[in-house]
Amino acid sequence: MKIGIFTDSYLPYTSGVVRSIQTFKEELTRLGHDVFIFAPSYRNCNNESRVFRFASIPSLTNREFSLAVPFSLRLKPIIHGLQLDLIHVHSPFLLGRLGARYARKEGIPLVFTYHTLYEEYVHYVPFAQSFTKEIAQKISRDFCNQCDLVIVPTAIIAEYLQKIGVTANISKVPTGIKVAQYQNGDRTWLRQRFNIGPREKILLFVGRLGQEKNIGLLLESFRLVNSEINQTTLVLVGGGPEEEELRIEADRLGLGERVVFTGTLPPEEVANCYAGSDLFVFSSISETQGIVITEAKAAGLPVVAVGAYGVSEMVEHGMDGYLTEPDPLQLAEHICSVLKHDSLREQMSNRARTNATKLSSANCTTKLIKCYKDLLRSDKLDDSTCI
Repeated sequence: MKIGIFTDSYLPYTSGVVRSIQTFKEELTRLGHDVFIFAPSYRNCNNESRVFRFASIPSLTNREFSLAVPFSLRLKPIIHGLQLDLIHVHSPFLLGRLGARYARKEGIPLVFTYHTLYEEYVHYVPFAQSFTKEIAQKISRDFCNQCDLVIVPTAIIAEYLQKIGVTANISKVPTGIKVAQYQNGDRTWLRQRFNIGPREKILLFVGRLGQEKNIGLLLESFRLVNSEINQTTLVLVGGGPEEEELRIEADRLGLGERVVFTGTLPPEEVANCYAGSDLFVFSSISETQGIVITEAKAAGLPVVAVGAYGVSEMVEHGMDGYLTEPDPLQLAEHICSVLKHDSLREQMSNRARTNATKLSSANCTTKLIKCYKDLLRSDKLDDSTCI
């Protein structure tokens, strides 16, 4: 198959969406499919075969993120010449809408992956007071309903879309991971790199340091954990707009020396962080899946997480971790339970490794290919639909 992917974010920008696109692209290419990416340009992006870049401008609310200008005189002949079998878009905005328009012009299927609960991200939109959650839901609903297939990473997100009025066909295809990549990390690297003592229990968070990740709740919970189990360290892997505020909050809570901010790390060093930690903790209430949870489980880490949206399907409560309400005390109690009982942590660790293999990148790509082939066979496109 020849697949055109239109996305509002791509390498070198890092995010769950980018990780998903890159993982599926690599697996599809390995299996002999042709994948073409249409994405924004970035200041330091490299030329890459089969990646077409659009001129872009930095976002006002996130300088790392670039907003593509969805116009190019070269695009029409490029798309027509590629003879794509389908177009798969990863946003209902900018390049996502451009990809949708060209899918209809070419008379080929349009697939959309709903990665993001956009209503939880309106704080990144300038003048967000006029961009309400209701408007975000309407944009998502209307865009989904003009697609031939909507991909969701978890069943609970499919239920959410149906609840807000999406009637398009929906298929569940999680983003997989390269399991082996997280099973062979260096267990000593994290402690040596950040000078963490050998007796310290390390709690690990991996993700963007943004408002939607709810890390303030995690800090408050860690304060309670630290008062109960003195030799504990919280490691926050990632960068983002809230980093400075979180550093200030950690100091205010008396945790300045107990919280390590690593900044953004390359993938191999992130794998080392998983390998060197004792427990993965996650407080986000805006995930459609939470890829980092599967990565942590592949490394043998039990998970204690707030059980909101997609995360609730990533942790098997009482088996490979615990799901909690977004409450600092409840989160702290479950963290302490795992840290205080070595046999429990070992049992959860073994189950976590086993469960992570179900979400290998190969298995998930097989599901995606089946969705593509079923759609191409259905031949039920309505050429009168336009976006």
